Amino acid sequence: MANENKTMLTYAGLKKYEDELHNLKVVKRQEVAQKIKVAREQGDLSENADYDAAKEEQSEIERRIDELERILKNAEVVVDDEIDIDKINVGCEVTLFDMEYDEEAVYQIVGSSEANSLEGKISNEAPVGAALIGHKVGEVVDVVIPSGATIQYKVLGIKKIS
Repeated sequence: MANENKTMLTYAGLKKYEDELHNLKVVKRQEVAQKIKVAREQGDLSENADYDAAKEEQSEIERRIDELERILKNAEVVVDDEIDIDKINVGCEVTLFDMEYDEEAVYQIVGSSEANSLEGKISNEAPVGAALIGHKVGEVVDVVIPSGATIQYKVLGIKKIS
């Protein structure tokens, strides 16, 4: 893993990951250590469900800490002042008109680790996000989705993610 890919993050995404990492290291580690201590005091560890559950929780916390540290180590933060709202890029909120369904949609273009379709955050690496990058207001964008179909969007507006 000498040359891991950079992870694009908005400033909000960076802050969210830093806060989560801090919480895991400072709060959650202590909580699970206390659970392990209490479970050990119960005696025989070979049949101690509380001990097993606490050790599993500890393992999950450590896995997440490793993942967050890797993301943050390889993070490339999109600086708000450098976002060019003349064209779509990471850190932009775009208003699109779906030409097939005759409706508007609003998406935030974010790095892949921040993507969450339920929150309207799409990755710059996903088919829609990748197709939109670099386009300007008024342009029609053809997006080829994994099924092979093409969706057309007209770009109605671009602004910085607030």
